[in-house]
Amino acid sequence: MENIKAYVQQHKDRFINELIELLKIPSVSADPAYAQDIIKTANAVKASLEKAGCDFVEICDTPGNPIVYGEKIIDPTLPTVLVYGHYDVQPADPIELWTSPPFEPVIKETEIHPEGAIFARGSCDDKGQMYMHVKALEYMVQNNTLPCNIKFMIEGEEEIGSQSLSWFVERNQEKLKNDVILISDTGMISNQQPSITTGLRGLSYVEVEVTGPNRDLHSGLYGGAVANPINVLAKMIASLHDENNHITIPGFYDNVTEISLEERAEMAKAPFNLENYKKALDLNDVYGEKGYVTNERNSIRPTLDVNGIWGGYTGEGAKTVIASKAFAKISMRLVPNQDWSTITELFTKHFISIAPAGVTVKVKPHHGGQGYVTPIDSIGYKAANMAYTETFGVPAIPVRSGGSIPIVALFEKELKSKTILMGFGLDSDAIHSPNEHFGIFNYLKGIETIPLFYKYFVALSK
Repeated sequence: MENIKAYVQQHKDRFINELIELLKIPSVSADPAYAQDIIKTANAVKASLEKAGCDFVEICDTPGNPIVYGEKIIDPTLPTVLVYGHYDVQPADPIELWTSPPFEPVIKETEIHPEGAIFARGSCDDKGQMYMHVKALEYMVQNNTLPCNIKFMIEGEEEIGSQSLSWFVERNQEKLKNDVILISDTGMISNQQPSITTGLRGLSYVEVEVTGPNRDLHSGLYGGAVANPINVLAKMIASLHDENNHITIPGFYDNVTEISLEERAEMAKAPFNLENYKKALDLNDVYGEKGYVTNERNSIRPTLDVNGIWGGYTGEGAKTVIASKAFAKISMRLVPNQDWSTITELFTKHFISIAPAGVTVKVKPHHGGQGYVTPIDSIGYKAANMAYTETFGVPAIPVRSGGSIPIVALFEKELKSKTILMGFGLDSDAIHSPNEHFGIFNYLKGIETIPLFYKYFVALSK
């Protein structure tokens, strides 16, 4: 352990500067305008894996963005760990809410990160957390402590549904063969209390379009006489929840497994301060499904949220118009046993059925994925817990995340492997939001902890 700490401290500035250079590349997968930056980032990841010690690295073409694959096989009879990460990032919009340019990384001290945090899009999700694994490999190779085989699969479409990854995994099962999959694309409770994510919610993401008249109309001449698509859309969306914030789509809860009172009691042991939670978000109260507390609403219960809504005139001044069309993007976070394609079908059927006369409705599915639960009695979980315990001084707490990583269920289906989610981010790191950041402490602590996972995983596998 002291050797790892000494190595990290010795190379601390270089580790930070290397990550900063990677964060400067705007690898936004959602916008085709950044296609060249996607390629540039893939090449940068390839170079970093080669420099860290992989014996073989390649950029694999897919129907979409390329996947970077690397490996260091020291002995085929030893266990193999497959590291997954992604180099693509979310769009930075709205730019005006950033306190510094999203692709010009800066280090700032914060109340939670007195050692400083790197502010940039992708710093926590997922370039910073992915790069911890590259530097952990560097340490193990340089110090001759790599105890097993390691493979890397770093993709460029996680933020848009990982379609090409599915294509790649299905066609490369032998190449990707492993004993456990290791991912750092989640968070932990705090810098004092580590946690391991044992559950992920699934996802169904759709876009809806409501069309009324065949053109925009004068609201004085036509108002009150024709259906206003924006008004109609607002009413339709409002009807998707009842007075208890229960989702009203028929069949939506059919396969939802109710968590036992005993398990809910175990979850409640995780440190959580409701007042601090509200304060951090500038809220006077929380909101959600009746009968569940905040940490249950955002982890073990399914949700439906509008992620964007638009239509009509939104420029300066006034324009008295009834828009011809109105749009919204809607995401549904799902719990294990809810099939995302079934939920998408249920949503589509219901949303079209509640449309009033005078409008037509289209539902366009975007992407989705299944939920996932990691058993806490597995060798991989035990190894991760031992690693966290050694670096943080306290055992990790198992938690269920409200987020979605759809490819985790895909990995189990195609590669027959369990996934261990060793996240080092914090809820306050503003991923997907303006001013995303990743603590220097968290970045370096990840590099310290990851090699210990390999040590204990191999020891427990004997």
